[in-house]
Amino acid sequence: MIDFNVPPFTGKELNYMQEAVANRKICGDGPFTKRCEAWINEKFGVPASYLTTSGTAALEMAAILTGIQPGQEVILPSYTFCSTADAFVARGAKLVFVDIRPDTLNIDETKIEEAITDKTRVIAVVHYAGVACEMDAIMDIARRHHLFVVEDAAQAFGATYKGRYLGTIGDFGCFSFHETKNYSMGEGGAIVLPDLKYRDEAEICREKGTNRSRFFRGQIDKYTWVNYGSSYLPSDLNAAYLWAQLEAYRDISDDRMKSWNRYHDSFLPLEEKGLVELPTIPDEAGHNAHMFYLKVKDMETRTSLIRHLKENGVLAVFHYIPLHTSPAGRKFGSFFGPDVYTTKESERLLRLPMYYHLSEEDQDQVIRSVYSFFA
Repeated sequence: MIDFNVPPFTGKELNYMQEAVANRKICGDGPFTKRCEAWINEKFGVPASYLTTSGTAALEMAAILTGIQPGQEVILPSYTFCSTADAFVARGAKLVFVDIRPDTLNIDETKIEEAITDKTRVIAVVHYAGVACEMDAIMDIARRHHLFVVEDAAQAFGATYKGRYLGTIGDFGCFSFHETKNYSMGEGGAIVLPDLKYRDEAEICREKGTNRSRFFRGQIDKYTWVNYGSSYLPSDLNAAYLWAQLEAYRDISDDRMKSWNRYHDSFLPLEEKGLVELPTIPDEAGHNAHMFYLKVKDMETRTSLIRHLKENGVLAVFHYIPLHTSPAGRKFGSFFGPDVYTTKESERLLRLPMYYHLSEEDQDQVIRSVYSFFA
């Protein structure tokens, strides 16, 4: 059976984890944590980034740093993972879902402004499949209405918009290093701060509400509890695992892009016949080959195709059920305007196996199985 996902592994992870043990520093902010953060800062051109225990934790930190209060509103797409919403629900915010674009499945930037009220505080954008939202338009709206922009870039590590790395354009960027992502530390994530004015507050939040980071830098003679925070700091063992993959960043990126392009070229004839739709990559977006999906006619066709692929030794899966249709989504928010594309597009999308070191032989089996279904 060809798995849908295989966690990335370069071969150096265990050596670095042993090194972390030998350092006798396996809790947070050890040598590998600092090494990973320095790599992110340099690669993405940001003044500060912090590894977290998960992408969810990064989003929770971002929500805290926006200062959102109970009763205030966050505008976001419904077609996303629940963590995007949970981070703000935990602060007492109301969710305002708006429709997505049918081409990229990202939030429709033309629907945002009319959803803004005097209670709106944040626009949370999700770069689906590592493809950029229309950030110029979104940032213009946010600045004119004095709103924060949080980039949920969980799927977009290394992807770009007009040459700028996703996660560095808004006020806060949030990455995931879950085992399903291009680069992994098992469970983990990172928050990126394009502006240093939030550094002290972010460090306090990440260190359980204490100013411990300033103490270790020698800026104060003792540390204490100064504000709300939580345990968002990951083990250095996790960071050691991630470091092996950041070292192999280009190799992993090139390998995934090769597989993505091979899928794309192979399925073009099916798209030309109107049997499937392939991912759309706008000219201004530099994607990261996080995901390859097909969109078919409807949910019935998708269900049949997933079953057919499984019978042929291929695990393919659908993706998000729109949050606004879920019990929690109805409890904590509402959909603004008509749902033209969110539900419709979610019901006809399926994701194909996509991971580092996906062999051409296995990929050929996936491609043949898709073609045999439509034959």
